Amino acid sequence: MNPTFNVQAEWVHLEYEERAAFTETYGFSGNQGAVNLEGIRFRPEGHASDTLMIFMHPASTLQLLPVPRAMAATGAHVLCAASRYAKNDTALIMEKVFLDLGAYIRHAKEVWGYQHVVLVGWSGGGALAVSYQAEAEDPTITHTPAGDPVNIKHGGLIPADAIIYQAAHLSRAHLLAETIDPSVRDELKPDERDVELDIYDPRNPNQPPYSATYIARYRAAQLARMRRITAWVKDTLAELKARSTGEMERGFVVHRTLADPRFLDPALDANDRKPNWCYMGNPETVNNGPVGLARFSTLRSWLSQWSLDDSKGNGLEGARRIRVPLLVIENSADDAAPPAHPRMLFDAAGSPDKTFKVIKGATHYYAGQPELLKEATALIRDWLTQRKLLEA
Repeated sequence: MNPTFNVQAEWVHLEYEERAAFTETYGFSGNQGAVNLEGIRFRPEGHASDTLMIFMHPASTLQLLPVPRAMAATGAHVLCAASRYAKNDTALIMEKVFLDLGAYIRHAKEVWGYQHVVLVGWSGGGALAVSYQAEAEDPTITHTPAGDPVNIKHGGLIPADAIIYQAAHLSRAHLLAETIDPSVRDELKPDERDVELDIYDPRNPNQPPYSATYIARYRAAQLARMRRITAWVKDTLAELKARSTGEMERGFVVHRTLADPRFLDPALDANDRKPNWCYMGNPETVNNGPVGLARFSTLRSWLSQWSLDDSKGNGLEGARRIRVPLLVIENSADDAAPPAHPRMLFDAAGSPDKTFKVIKGATHYYAGQPELLKEATALIRDWLTQRKLLEA
């Protein structure tokens, strides 16, 4: 039985130089030739460690999640690291998030003195973790999908020593491709919809349980809409570049982006999730609401994080290239990450040392599930201890 430690929280600020062609987000971060990053480091009181666990999500801050603090209470040192796009993914460039994560890892090793770093990829952080690791092990990226230079190939990214992929999906692009509403016929007129592809319209003759034929048609229509948006983005970006004026970027709205049939038909990709519900509440409400996936985007951001054909934050591709130990954890009642995604990533992973585990009954956030949270933290600690990345 491991002792329980009091947890100390420390605000972390990192700054590194970067010259951008234009300001992407409102505020200080990215202005004045520098990137400013913030995080929270949790440390067990009076307990040193050679290993730092880094929790990072492309667009969220994770210090309020239960797992990081619970891990620190078991004796682990934990950093909840925010990217420059924290709580605002409108202009997020995934390649720049890799650089932000790299800055934290370098700081952890060169300033704080940790010998080992473990990336914990929860939810959208899973694809980030494996994509970063792939580039750190074998860097290839010199430009963003929009053609802007980004110094990853020669940026000296430091590889992590292990990856934990927890309650995570394959990528933001994969998730959007499976949740975007294919009923929208005109991006500028979201009320013009194909009734037979609108799963929230009671007039739709296709109702749960859905037939395999309908799901195949639905998925094809989702992908077609994604690619129509991508084609428009590339055409618009090319037009702006051809003008050679001060107008370099454009924002736009993507309507109706949470319409995954799995939320209405629990027999699809079945797990223990609650039917007619999702991690953000009523899926029909979220489909049109302001917090929906990719609701607000820029041209460059769409290509970098949302385009299935262009994003370098593709967890499936990244997993094939990594060689460090990998632990994949599926929560069996997850109502955010599609149940098929963890197994797909595990099967694709190139790591010689890889482990797959399921936390039975766990939801995406472990909300109101203290025993399952304890099970998850014990699993992670035991796995890391076996690989001498945490003290027994």
